[in-house]
Amino acid sequence: METPIDEELIAQLALNRVSGVGSLAYSNLLQYFGTASDVFCANRQQLLRVPDITQDVVEHLVKGIDATNVEQDILWLKEDPGHRAISLSQADYPALLAQIHRPPPVLFLKGNASLLNTVQLSIVGSRNPTPGGIENARAFARNLATTGLTITSGLATGIDGAAHQGALDAKASANGMIQKGRTIAVAATGLDRIYPSRHRDLAYDIADKGLLVSEFPVGMGPLRENFPRRNRLISGLSVGTLVIEAAVKSGSLITARFAMEQGREVFAIPGSIHSPQSRGCHWLIRQGAKLVETAEDIAEEILPILPTFQGGSENLQQIEAASDLSMAEQTLLDAIGFEPVNLDTLISRTGKMIDELSVTLSQLELQGLIDTLPGGMYNRSVKSHR
Repeated sequence: METPIDEELIAQLALNRVSGVGSLAYSNLLQYFGTASDVFCANRQQLLRVPDITQDVVEHLVKGIDATNVEQDILWLKEDPGHRAISLSQADYPALLAQIHRPPPVLFLKGNASLLNTVQLSIVGSRNPTPGGIENARAFARNLATTGLTITSGLATGIDGAAHQGALDAKASANGMIQKGRTIAVAATGLDRIYPSRHRDLAYDIADKGLLVSEFPVGMGPLRENFPRRNRLISGLSVGTLVIEAAVKSGSLITARFAMEQGREVFAIPGSIHSPQSRGCHWLIRQGAKLVETAEDIAEEILPILPTFQGGSENLQQIEAASDLSMAEQTLLDAIGFEPVNLDTLISRTGKMIDELSVTLSQLELQGLIDTLPGGMYNRSVKSHR
């Protein structure tokens, strides 16, 4: 649905661009004057009565709306029917986001805006993940998207990109119909820009099949201070946040902390005690995040609140389904454990001969339950972590 360009929207976009007007000042101004248009009609004395409004902001506002300042936003909105801007005062502003402290006053959208009010789970993690982390992100996103959850993330390299792709690869069942999995990418720039540039094709795919969201006006570049605001928006849109691999000092932990402050669920996947990428997840678990090993650990908590969810038990069973293993296969899988091992170690742990182990290893690999690593090492795949 195309955004109607009226006087009030122009005033809202102009107010959103005034330097020094953050979400608190914006909210206070609208609460005091009623509309953004009335804000720009106020005099100095009236404006100075509004809490948290500085003299510099007052001087900007009394000059009225600078049409050239919002021209970029207007041109972008007219460029494509899929481009929209919605404000906090509108009925289709996401209800969950409106509940957080100082929600963004304006959101810019590109794609399917109806996804904003679907039940979302955010998946975030390291920009430099391990191969296992990438596999986890894709698998968890794909499996959870099949239940009807919308997967939300930040379009960053690493875990974020893998989560978006996993959701796009999913097929969900709703009202007896099969539909593609859904994903929302929250940007730290204006939506006329794509950051990082290597995710250009992914961003186009998300805009076509999902939704791009930003609280930043058109033309805004990737400034360092904008990424925490992006993270706060990711958690604010979601009923819960899953962290897959994160260092102790990372943007992913910032997102998780925002989720905790907003009263949302936080989930974390544990990893090796030797991996720096696992320490952030372990810290979150110590702070009360739910330790998860499989997608159904999350689904069991989230699915009951899906208001339009159909066939929940069937989809949950689909997530939980695993191959029936022979005793030899299960014994070998148990012997592999959860760290990469070589053939000599497996011989020692199982007491089996090389020929017998090789056959069983091949069977497990064909079922997708193990991966062969460089150097003759073997490791469980995500599918086997059940």
